[in-house]
Amino acid sequence: MADLFTPENLFTLIMLILLQAVLGFDNLLYISIESRRVPQEHQRRVRQLGIGLAIGLRLILLFVVMAAIESLKEPFFSIDWGFIKGAFTFHAVVTLFGGAFILYTAMKEIFHLLSVDHLEHADSAGKRSVAGAIFWIVTMNLVFSFDSILSSIALTNVFAIMAVAIISVGIMMIWLSDHVSNFLEQNRAYEVLGLFVLFIVGVLLVSESGHLAHLYLFGYEVTAMSKTTFYFVIFVMVCVSVVQTKYRNKLLAAREAAVRDGTPTMEPETAFPASDAEDGIKRTPPSSAKH
Repeated sequence: MADLFTPENLFTLIMLILLQAVLGFDNLLYISIESRRVPQEHQRRVRQLGIGLAIGLRLILLFVVMAAIESLKEPFFSIDWGFIKGAFTFHAVVTLFGGAFILYTAMKEIFHLLSVDHLEHADSAGKRSVAGAIFWIVTMNLVFSFDSILSSIALTNVFAIMAVAIISVGIMMIWLSDHVSNFLEQNRAYEVLGLFVLFIVGVLLVSESGHLAHLYLFGYEVTAMSKTTFYFVIFVMVCVSVVQTKYRNKLLAAREAAVRDGTPTMEPETAFPASDAEDGIKRTPPSSAKH
């Protein structure tokens, strides 16, 4: 037991916690978005229970992966259809289906936002049962676990160190998920940004699956999107969203001032207060002519 508290193991534990936290960002975003699909009074319980169950299953998965690490690396089926060929391992298959599901979820929610007439009432709550939301949170948490577990095994083979890191990051995720969900609730415009980030996560997982399967499409090898590229894309998307939001607010303020001063605007249909423009109700501009 005393061997666990060596400086080397403590340093490894810190590195594992940081690694799990960085790799868990996309998982945290998915949990926050998924939990908002149940009634509001159950959302916090869904996040806590989902992450709690996922922590326990992740520990079991860690034990299984450590025991079967070699067999997971061996392909169990391959395809060669001329224009596409590859050899799929268990890890590649799980990552492929997880990435495809996340792509489907992100695109479905994006199209839903585009199809509704009144965004202020377009709440996603109530579209999924509590049990269903917990199931998908746990399932996708296990999908996201593979990369973090395999990365952890590369740093150490001490099960206790990895288990402590998983539990620590799980507790951190329970706390942060409430803040992320509250932020998305109070800043609805950033919900679209979150969905597109989730879409990029799906692309990341699908490309990782192709890389693991040594997949070739029309003679070209599929390479995995690096984490550096992923976070750079997210950084650019956040910067664009912040600048666009500030510019939109400034433009709306200028138009409101023009309406108050009676100054003609280039776009008369938008010459209403922001609250009128955002509620999705079409209004007829007041006529200045007297009848």
